[in-house]
Amino acid sequence: MRTNTIQRKLRPLSDCVLQSFLGTGIHTLGLLGWILQQVGRADVYVSTYSTSEEFLSGFYNLRKKGLIAHAVLLADLKASRKTVKLSELMSQCFDEVYLGQNHSKVVLVQTDNGRCVSVISSQNQTYGGRAECTMISTSQEVFYDLYCGFKDIVKQSVSIDGLYTRTT
Repeated sequence: MRTNTIQRKLRPLSDCVLQSFLGTGIHTLGLLGWILQQVGRADVYVSTYSTSEEFLSGFYNLRKKGLIAHAVLLADLKASRKTVKLSELMSQCFDEVYLGQNHSKVVLVQTDNGRCVSVISSQNQTYGGRAECTMISTSQEVFYDLYCGFKDIVKQSVSIDGLYTRTT
């Protein structure tokens, strides 16, 4: 989704602590770009059931622009067959990639100066024309709660670093 379309559907992050959207037209990658334009360079934590080459390619472009300092991806173990095919691209996008028992769809953004943005979505990091629900919060408390949950799931997950070289 183009940034100007997001701007028509959402208010700037500085205008509200919580906002939501239900409908079509907002994709996670476009939303992440819109957030990074407002907060600047940040660490990004992505939780999803499944991802796609399109999302990863766009994420890689954000990283090349210097907008992402550190990135962690948590995907579901059941989606690992698809993940194997995308593992090389994932390693170019993310510093750490984990597979675990995960169905959550969350994007957490944190800057060096303490700005935090949390996105909770029904959307995987894939593309389609279906309606999706998205909530965006700039509350540090919401961020912290989600980040702690993210870390807990990661602790119970498997890093793909070296996983495929051992199994292939």
